[in-house]
Amino acid sequence: MTTPPRHLHLNAFLMSTGHHEASWRLTESDPFSSTRIEHYQHLARTAERGKLDSIFFADSPVLFGEVGRRPVGKLEPTVLLTAIAAATQKIGLIATASTTYNEPFNLARRFASVDWVSGGRAGWNVVTTAGPDAARNFGVDDQPAHAVRYERAAEFLEVAQKLWDSWEDDAILADKAEGVWGDSTKIRAIEHVGKHFRVRGPLNVPRSPQGHPLIVQAGSSNDGKKLAAQYAEAVFTAHQTLADAQAFYADLKARTAATGRNPEGIKILPGIVPVIGSTEAQALKLERELDELIKPEYAREQLAKTLRLSPEDLPLDRQLPADLPSEDEIEGAKSRYTLIVELARREQLTVRQLIGRLGGGRGHRTFSGTPEQVADAIQDWFDAGAADGFNIMPPVLPSGLEVFVDQVVPILQQRGLFRTEYTASTLRGHYGLERPENRFADAEARELTSIGSAF
Repeated sequence: MTTPPRHLHLNAFLMSTGHHEASWRLTESDPFSSTRIEHYQHLARTAERGKLDSIFFADSPVLFGEVGRRPVGKLEPTVLLTAIAAATQKIGLIATASTTYNEPFNLARRFASVDWVSGGRAGWNVVTTAGPDAARNFGVDDQPAHAVRYERAAEFLEVAQKLWDSWEDDAILADKAEGVWGDSTKIRAIEHVGKHFRVRGPLNVPRSPQGHPLIVQAGSSNDGKKLAAQYAEAVFTAHQTLADAQAFYADLKARTAATGRNPEGIKILPGIVPVIGSTEAQALKLERELDELIKPEYAREQLAKTLRLSPEDLPLDRQLPADLPSEDEIEGAKSRYTLIVELARREQLTVRQLIGRLGGGRGHRTFSGTPEQVADAIQDWFDAGAADGFNIMPPVLPSGLEVFVDQVVPILQQRGLFRTEYTASTLRGHYGLERPENRFADAEARELTSIGSAF
């Protein structure tokens, strides 16, 4: 039997005026775009025109970063997705929500609702929020320990999936003649009692078009990979080198197989910040122009927070101090901390140079070149077993997404690497994933089969 060819999966990671922290200062940029729904609807329609699998919004329950540095105000992403759903037809819609500062019932209901509103296009990027500032917004003095956050996240997902399964697909009868709207025997309390949660259920939303909204995960620490292997269907990750990306890819696929899951059921999507020009020189010029607009005092303060240092410990024209905290001492964003330190050490960057490298993608790979060179960079990692696709992070919006869709996507299509039309109407369909069976209905069917076989 001939193995069907692999095809790329492409997600557009959307952030106000773009991922480069100085993008809002460009003449073309609207510094108020972060609260304008028309801006995001246009971006979503652009991504859909390119037949991308999905769009994605990051989120945090805290005002993140220095307000003088870049636009930081954010609309709540699941609310935003409902407005985008009405303006699009096919593209998947992924929002971030924290398992640290929410409850399973609330989020299970919210994402099931987005799945209904969008006709089966919802995805949930699961995060375990770190940082004392977020904790204090919820009456807690400090963040829970890293391991505790991931332990809670695993149970949180288990409860959410039980709630999504608390209605069978055919629970709604809508029998007008008999006056029976639903079959109560097909709607169940879940009666979950665990270490972190006690949830009776059932959910007050019927089982949604996808059964379960797509689960996405973005942590790359050992705890993050363990959670992803058990539950995730797509993983957003950050790597600077091909070797690192290949190692992560092989490790996570192996971990997924070890849980009894098919490793093809988890799609690994590294981030890439494509700075695109009609010539390589033009692309590099745009990258320099953006980097020159960075205000180093703001960027150094943010870097210092990430490294658990004070800004005075980071002279701009010196390399990072030798005595940095170890990864074991870091309670939040462990994998990003390690990536930044390794990048600085490997390339012997000064703090000023490191700030420039992080300004475009906060540790994600930035690639500057022509549309053909960007397509080559994507194909090289895809062919080398480093990615199932990419999380596209345009440095400037909307222009960066428009040029990617209009000039890079057609090259990938011509090479047979990417779809020319949508062949599915759900987010799971775009990622080639099956609709999950209902655990309770399936268990009942197995029990009935077992009873029947005894006679």
